Amino acid sequence: MTHEDKQPIGADALNRVTWALRRAEWAVQARKDQRLRPLGLAAAQYTLLISVHSDPGLTGAELARRLNVTPQAIASQVTRLEERGQLERRPHPRHRHVQELHLTDAGRDRLRDADAVIVEIEQRIAEKLGAKKAAQLRALLDEVADVVREA
Repeated sequence: MTHEDKQPIGADALNRVTWALRRAEWAVQARKDQRLRPLGLAAAQYTLLISVHSDPGLTGAELARRLNVTPQAIASQVTRLEERGQLERRPHPRHRHVQELHLTDAGRDRLRDADAVIVEIEQRIAEKLGAKKAAQLRALLDEVADVVREA
């Protein structure tokens, strides 16, 4: 078989489902960062704050696993948010070398403001798609996540 007989690399790459997912993710992340910037937050920091709010006492390692990022990336963001007084580390009650993460009152206030921004973005998407399509999209994305986890 000659080199010319083989299918070109990436011939349909830009038409693949995974590429569409990535384009949508980029667009959403860019809008989140743009809208959160006036609050002094990046989308990644919002994700960290909402995760700690939802499950107070998470450790940095647990958070890294949940968010699929490196522990170093979490440590860097935790340090920034701690310096701003939005997050605090507390000693684990049973493991003296483990630090739990908790929101401060300032962190909850900032998260409340940031979450309102995220809700607006989500509402815009839902309004544009309509309730039925938005629900279908959510269900399809959940199915994609399940399929990929199974693989």
